[in-house]
Amino acid sequence: MTIRSAGWGYSRDTPPVHHELIYARHERGFALCSMRSAERSRYYLQVPAGERVEAWSDDRFWDELSRRIPREVAAQLVTGPSLEKSIAPLHSFVAEPMQHGRLFLAGDAAHIVPPTGAKGLNLAASDVSVLHRLFAAIYHQGRTDLIPRYSPTCLRRVWKAERFSWWMTRHLHDFGQTLDFDERVRQAEFDYSLGSRAGLTTIAENYVGLPYETLE
Repeated sequence: MTIRSAGWGYSRDTPPVHHELIYARHERGFALCSMRSAERSRYYLQVPAGERVEAWSDDRFWDELSRRIPREVAAQLVTGPSLEKSIAPLHSFVAEPMQHGRLFLAGDAAHIVPPTGAKGLNLAASDVSVLHRLFAAIYHQGRTDLIPRYSPTCLRRVWKAERFSWWMTRHLHDFGQTLDFDERVRQAEFDYSLGSRAGLTTIAENYVGLPYETLE
């Protein structure tokens, strides 16, 4: 599934604007302030599908980001030349099954999620964890009977992460041409999720990453 919108990623060798990630839902589109380290920042903007990197100068990017985040946060931004720029469609994909005989798929080779839910690396790590346990069982215990269980074990976690990433994307991005009823329902769900302890717990549980499953 490819959504008719795109994410615009921008890396900068400056300290993050905040020690926590900032997700911004704005009428002009989604924005995210994140970090790669204490000295390197990463920022995202939602842009129309089909946008080109060449159309976005550094000044244009900083100006648009400042519009979409709170004023007090924008005032703390350290701007300047970018290290890396990229535009990618908001794309979801799952290869099912994730194996063919003794050929195993893991990470982006098996599934892709929009960056909104921050689940790409998390899922890749969980795939590798299952593979590690599978290979250990095969080579140390001769448990070749576990080979067919790799794909269903991983996919249960993958689909839950895909659901959460789509939920985050749908609620934080503006896709336009939405029926008023659908928009009001979306806003109500968003308000409930942020105003309820149960809703916040659900977000935190999924964002951090669900528990790894066992092979048996």
